[in-house]
Amino acid sequence: NRYPQSRMGVEQIMRDAFQAAREYENRKRSAGIGALVRRDLQLDALLEIVNGQRLIHCHSYQQSEILMLMRLAEEFGFTIHTFTHILEGYKVAREMAEHGAMASSFSDWWAYKFEVYDAIPENPAIMHDQGVVVSVNSDDAEMARRLNQEAGKSIPYGGVSDEEAIRFVTINAAKQMKVDHRTGSLEVGKDADVVVWNGHPLSSMSRVERTYVDGRLLFSRDLDEQLRKRDQKLRRDLEQQALAAKN
Repeated sequence: NRYPQSRMGVEQIMRDAFQAAREYENRKRSAGIGALVRRDLQLDALLEIVNGQRLIHCHSYQQSEILMLMRLAEEFGFTIHTFTHILEGYKVAREMAEHGAMASSFSDWWAYKFEVYDAIPENPAIMHDQGVVVSVNSDDAEMARRLNQEAGKSIPYGGVSDEEAIRFVTINAAKQMKVDHRTGSLEVGKDADVVVWNGHPLSSMSRVERTYVDGRLLFSRDLDEQLRKRDQKLRRDLEQQALAAKN
């Protein structure tokens, strides 16, 4: 029972909010230095968006909503930084590239609710081919641990090269989070977060051998095996002590 109750209403309520932020900015400017204008934290945040100081990651699905928000942003002079989920991004990939938006998509989820009936597994590849910076994501905790395999799906589905597919979960994701100056690729001066696999990093048959974070060894399969043996021995010893104490 609350406004908005339609897609047109959603657009209008956002336009009203951004317009209020502009008017708020004009009031502060016209008041002059030292004048008191009641501070509004919500309008401060909206004003940062309008002025390009706060980057937008927008949850999205259908092409009409994606186009609407890009046009609304252009009306107020800012850019949508990244569209997430964006399962109909393939329909508006050219417009997204022209706008300057990036995209973080599911790899092959579709038809689980009305908004994703038109989703296709070629979606990340099509957006990539149109010049959009693409990454892949997942809402599922277990699948999020294997985003390398999710990125690999774009190779058979969309004909993306191995090198470009791995960028979907490394440097492209870092660009979308604005941390590509620190991570996302193997370069001098970056954080040295590195995973060493025993096979192709996009293959479901490969396993992690070593993991480094900030250049420090965080996981080693050889060391892990030694620690497992240590813990098994410790457990056996504790069990025997518990039995002896009981007796």
